[in-house]
Amino acid sequence: MKVRVPTPLRSYTKQKSQVEATGSMLADLLWDLDRHYPGLRFRIITEQDEIREHIKLFVNQEQVRDLSVALRPADEVHIICALSGG
Repeated sequence: MKVRVPTPLRSYTKQKSQVEATGSMLADLLWDLDRHYPGLRFRIITEQDEIREHIKLFVNQEQVRDLSVALRPADEVHIICALSGG
């Protein structure tokens, strides 16, 4: 399925804004991404397997907060990084 990658994380994907990954659940998809783009998962998920505070994940334009969300091959996943600073 298609995964949209935000600019701050593209250094892991060789500057690709969109990559392909597979998985029956969001957690599986993130492991597949990490297999192809080492280190990417750690920037999205904490050591406690929770979505990092500054990251938002969307499946088909609907925000998800649970890694056990079921996915279909036609789904599209967007990774969004919140901006911070002042």
